[in-house]
Amino acid sequence: MKLFDVYPLFDIEITEGKGCHVYDDHGTEYLDLYGGHAVISVGHCHPVVVKAINEQASRLMFYSNSVINPLQERLAEKLGKISGYDDYQLFLVNSGAEANENALKLASFHTGKSRVIAFGKAFHGRTSGAVEVTDNPKIVSPFNDNGHVTFLPLNDIDALVKELEKGDVCAVIIEGIQGVGGIRIPSDDFLRVAREECDRYGAVLILDEIQSGYGRSGRFFAHQYSGIRPDIITVAKGIANGFPMGGVLISPKFTPAYGQLGTTFGGNHLACATAIAVLDVFENENLVENAAKIGEYLLDNLRGLPGVKEVRGRGLMIGIEMEYPAKDLRTRLIKEEKVFTGAAGTNIIRLLPPLCLTMEEADEFLTRFKRLLETESPKA
Repeated sequence: MKLFDVYPLFDIEITEGKGCHVYDDHGTEYLDLYGGHAVISVGHCHPVVVKAINEQASRLMFYSNSVINPLQERLAEKLGKISGYDDYQLFLVNSGAEANENALKLASFHTGKSRVIAFGKAFHGRTSGAVEVTDNPKIVSPFNDNGHVTFLPLNDIDALVKELEKGDVCAVIIEGIQGVGGIRIPSDDFLRVAREECDRYGAVLILDEIQSGYGRSGRFFAHQYSGIRPDIITVAKGIANGFPMGGVLISPKFTPAYGQLGTTFGGNHLACATAIAVLDVFENENLVENAAKIGEYLLDNLRGLPGVKEVRGRGLMIGIEMEYPAKDLRTRLIKEEKVFTGAAGTNIIRLLPPLCLTMEEADEFLTRFKRLLETESPKA
């Protein structure tokens, strides 16, 4: 049997990681400014997280949700305290796509409606409902295209109000910051209007904080810049620093019903122990403040570089829009400068490093990036 070939792979085998660095099978060191799709929040192989995994794995890795799991309760309490949502409820799953899938289902249960508003360039995952609210025809199969979703331009307040006035909208789902869409930020005013109009017309406001949450934006959740409180918040990526996990934070106005939502592996003992350890690190290492400080430094120092058209983002979620296609630039960063970054669209470099990135490491990236830009010629 061979692998189903759906990933465009770099010819690199990563075998180790520490902090903001990874190492290949030849011992070559790379500066990681991508965190494996924004997953590594507290740094590769953080000793607190490694210890928690080892200790829990030696006791119990899994039992089903048919029994009490006190680790789930500990995680919910700690996450509520750190995030500022201690009055919300937590449903645990295995991934971001599952979190969004369950959020959409819960909104439909709650309202009795099925139409959803999503936004241009949105990405919410690859399961059935999550794909339908994702604005990418390449990954929407005929099976997923059920006509439930209306896509609107991001930050178009008039268009949003007009759709909600129809009264048949189940939910509005929006990313705290669009990641795959190119680091595009919903304005604070747009989020405030969305909150007000969802309340007015009985729609559920879902904030997808899967990439932008867990401190990445310089706040625990990116939407907290606007001061709103969504009905549902979805999380994954940084929640367990690489261990597969996701969660749905649910407003107190939702009443749970037995059997309404369910999962086999979600919230298992090993995942919860890992996620608790991640929050322990957040409490002790000021990672959210660090993301805000280092992110602002990078934003300031990336603007005006040769070939850079625009730089946007919050915290350590940064998009560098180039004046020319960026695919070759990203490849050269990896091959020549030993720096991992992401990409979005045709001309955007994405930075999503671990939140422990130091000022020295930020300067090292800037040095390598500038050196490459000096030799990079624009391509049509």
